[in-house]
Amino acid sequence: MAESPAILVIGPRWVGDMVMAQCLFSALRELHPNAAIDVLAPAWAAPLVKRMPEIRQQIDLPLKSGALEFRMRRRFGRLLRGHYDIAYVMPGSWKSALVPFFARIPRRVGHLKEMRYGLLTDIVPLPDNVKRRTAQAYFGLAQGGTFRAPKLAVDTKSQAALLGRFGLEAEKFVALMPGAEFGPAKRWPSERYAGLARKMMAKGFEVALFGSKNDAQVTAEIATLAPGVVDLAGQTRLEDAIDLIAAARLAVSNDSGLMHVAAAVDTPIVAVYGSTSPQNTPPLAEQRELVWLGLSCSPCHQKNCPLGHLNCLKTLEVAQVTAAAERLLEMPAAA
Repeated sequence: MAESPAILVIGPRWVGDMVMAQCLFSALRELHPNAAIDVLAPAWAAPLVKRMPEIRQQIDLPLKSGALEFRMRRRFGRLLRGHYDIAYVMPGSWKSALVPFFARIPRRVGHLKEMRYGLLTDIVPLPDNVKRRTAQAYFGLAQGGTFRAPKLAVDTKSQAALLGRFGLEAEKFVALMPGAEFGPAKRWPSERYAGLARKMMAKGFEVALFGSKNDAQVTAEIATLAPGVVDLAGQTRLEDAIDLIAAARLAVSNDSGLMHVAAAVDTPIVAVYGSTSPQNTPPLAEQRELVWLGLSCSPCHQKNCPLGHLNCLKTLEVAQVTAAAERLLEMPAAA
């Protein structure tokens, strides 16, 4: 193998997973300081990848989410032939390993998952205690190096312009991320977020709501119940959200992609868990509070509550999350 191999990484398809993927990228950079490391990922991931200094470039993978599109993957793989020495396949699906296979990349590294014998040349063991610990599982693919928490670069010029555009002041607002693309079993109820927002505004903080256009209905409910909040759902690009969240004094989030973004820009974060477990996918931040009731029925890892009551989130009171937020607010602000 070349001393400075060309490496292709098949990236994940969720925002949070792409942030945690940096645990692998930084380990690969440590192991191969002069390597060219490219990431094959959906176009939406570009703003994240551009904030990761380990990566040379992103290659857009023009495929529909969840689709096999075998012919497209074969054609795409053939276009990449001769360009890479090693491929790391982060997703566990069979189809995710097709592009590097058709690209005839000599070493194709990944976890076995969907019986990918033949598609992969190097199958990395995945212990049971790591299977749901996404960041550690990704890091393990490197088979060496140092585990490092993700650190996204912040564009300070863009940040200043965005703060001015939305009338916010750095370190004077709290960022709330009430959405979760995964499903309702990850979302703390809107009325609870509204109660928290009112508490934060009573303390003199402004409150900004973040999310995609898919979260706009949830943030609108919160804005109605907590007049005075700044509702930014659907008004910011992913790169804008990175820079704005980095300017917040505190972030409060469900177990979501933006939770991992907040951790990766060193914003103190209160993470609220329902159907998932903070032991598996915690925000990798120095200043954090993990709020989880740990009921006997959780974690179920389901999109919708299989028991129909959603008690893991509905019985989580505003006071509990407020107390966690106050503990972080008492700490010195990051330099």
